[in-house]
Parts: sequence; structure tokens; C-alpha cells
Amino acid sequence: MTEGAREQGRGVGGVSRRTATTWLAWSIWVLSIALVGLGLVFHVLNVSQSSVPPFGYWVSSTLVAVGFPTVGAIIASRRTHNPIGWLLCVSGLVLGAVMFASEYAIYSLLVAPGTLPAGEALALGNPLWVLGFNLIVLMLILFPTGQLPSGRWRWVVYLYVAIAVAEVVAMLFLPGTLEGLDLIDNPLGIEGSPIGRKPVQELVFTVGLVASVSVIVRLRRGSWVERQQIKWLAYAAVAATGGSILTYTPLEALGVRWVTSVGHVLLGLGVLGIPISIGIAILRYRLYEIDILINRTLVYGSLTATLVALYFGGIVVLQRVFVALTGQKSTLAVVASTLLIAALFNPLRRRIQTFIDRRFYRKKYDARKTLETFSAKLRDETDLDALRDDLLGVVRETMQPAHVSLWLRPDTPPKTEQAD
Repeated sequence: MTEGAREQGRGVGGVSRRTATTWLAWSIWVLSIALVGLGLVFHVLNVSQSSVPPFGYWVSSTLVAVGFPTVGAIIASRRTHNPIGWLLCVSGLVLGAVMFASEYAIYSLLVAPGTLPAGEALALGNPLWVLGFNLIVLMLILFPTGQLPSGRWRWVVYLYVAIAVAEVVAMLFLPGTLEGLDLIDNPLGIEGSPIGRKPVQELVFTVGLVASVSVIVRLRRGSWVERQQIKWLAYAAVAATGGSILTYTPLEALGVRWVTSVGHVLLGLGVLGIPISIGIAILRYRLYEIDILINRTLVYGSLTATLVALYFGGIVVLQRVFVALTGQKSTLAVVASTLLIAALFNPLRRRIQTFIDRRFYRKKYDARKTLETFSAKLRDETDLDALRDDLLGVVRETMQPAHVSLWLRPDTPPKTEQAD
């Protein structure tokens, strides 16, 4: 066989392997979507019975089972050697199976007992959420390169895998009701077990800190590109964390239930944003726009919080003034607060933008101030030598190049003078 034929054979083999990889990745996606679809069918049937509590984590399980395999299949088909795509696929598939198994168990055991077989057997799929969670944590340890931060992390991964296996086994035999299934007991639960549910849950989320340490190590030691990739993931994680705090913090006593609704929306966007941010980071599509996104979020998030506080604070203060003067409340308080917010919007936005640039984007702020100073000086400067020095100084401060030079084209007489 000639050298060209051998090269062609390797090329054909490479294409075949990539095709097989693509088919496998998208097959996992199809299976995950099918499980979620069946789970949603049972969910609709289950919620029709008001006396039966629904699966408590059906929203998050659905979002993970749809979003993670979708992005994972795209990454696995394009970056075949990066394990992050496969971890996304498998973790989403596991959560899809958990969602389907939980909804099936509710229907077959509580809504319509005896109509469908193997209800208790399917209920055993519920504790597998621990496996899906641990796969996500392992993916974060490998993010974004698909490799460990260093060789010393190999022993950390070994220990983590051992703990993860122990967690899954413990969840399978914990007594009491299943996670998110208030009326279904664990068929394999061992009464009097020395290990309780709360210690296992605390261990699950404690080992999740391993991923945070790994990300921090990469953020401190990685290249500029890796830091940009981590910023995308951190952005989505902060959104999900904020939504989780707003969702699960009891606010009914304060009479602000709408905050819980906002938390649900933010949590859902954060959960979907995690795989999307991972896809952007690994495929590097619009990778370098994260700084703009973070800047705008800080500005408009702070602006929104300030305006909301001023709006409701203004209404409360003005209502008290009206009550003190007239003895009754007035709608003028709402009108006055609305006009105040409209008048303060642009001034507050500019001040918040300046503060955030000065506090978090100091280089950008200093560069802009330098350019503004140079622009003001440019209008009045007539000395060419001084202007050249100023221009070189501006370039050094804003661009910070290794070397800077300025060439000026010599004056040339017009063509008519050259002809004379």
C-alpha cells in the first residue's frame, strides 16, 4: 500500500469514528428528550389529582435533561476528545430518567394504583439524581480544557469518585420518603440505618465545593482564554445561585411573594444558562463578549434595584405625608414616585456606570479618562512636538505596547510646484 493510500485510509477511519461519535451523542439526546416527554405526560396526569403532591423537582429536572444533552451533543460531535460533552450528555440523561421514573411512580402508585406495572421498581430511579449531580461536578472539575488542573488532582478525583459511589449507594437504602416524592417510601429503605438523609445531602453538596476549588485554581493560573471561558460559567452560576436564594428563602412573612416568582424565573434561566455558557466557552462562539455582558448586568441590575427601592420607598414616605396632612391616602404618591423614577433614570445610570467602571474595570476607566484628557488638549495644542509626545504617552497608557514609535510623512510640494 502506498503512503497516499495509507493516509486516505486513516482519513476515512477518522471520518467514520467521528460519524459514530456524532450518532452516539445525538442518540443520547433523543433518549433524554423522550424520557422527559414521557415524564411530562405523566406529570400532566398527576397534577390533575389535587390530592396527590407533584414531583417537587420536575422543573429543574426537565431543564437539565433538555439543556445539558443538547449542548453536550453539540460539543461531543465537534470536540470528540473533550469529555465535557459526554458528561453533559450522560448527566442530562440521568436526570431525564429520574424525572420520568418519579412521575411514573406517582401515577402508578398514587394516582391510578394497579393500572401500570413496576411502580416501586421505577421509584428506585429517583435516588439516581445524586449520580447526575456528581457527573456535573466532575464535569466542572475538568472544565474548560477537559483535563485536570494538574497531575496532583488525580488523587482528588479518585477520592471524589469513591465518595460519589458511596453517596449513590447510601441514597438507594435510605429509609423514609424519596426525594421530591412526599408520599412514596423508598422500597429498599433500611429502617434504623445509622446514616440519615441530611448527612448524605450535606456530603453531596459539600463535595461539590471541589469543583469550585478547581475553577478558582484555573482562574488564578490559567491563560487569558481560560479565564474568559470560566467567566461565562461563573455568570450562569451566579444567576442560578441568586435565583435559588430568592426561591427557597421564606419571604411570605414580608408579603413579597412576587420575589419568589422572580427567583423561580432567575433559577430556571441560570440552570439553562450553565450548559449554554459551557457550550460558548468550549466552542468559543462569542467568547470574548462576556466582559460586556457582565458590565451591563452589573449596571442595569444595580440600577433596577436602586429604582425599585426608591419607588416603593417614595410611595411609603409620600403616603405617610398625605395621611398626616389630609388623613387619607392618595394616588398622587404613586404618580409622584413614577415621575421621580423617570427623572432619575439616566443620571443614575451614568453614575452607576462610572462607579462600576472605576471599581471593576479600572484599566478601561483610566484609558477612557486619558483619551478624554487628550481630546481636550488636542483642541488647543499647536506645538507639533508637544502633540507628538502627548500622543505617544496616550498610546503607552491605553494600549500598553512593548514598543511605540511615530512616523510623520514629510511635507511634499504640490504637483504644480514640482512641475515648475
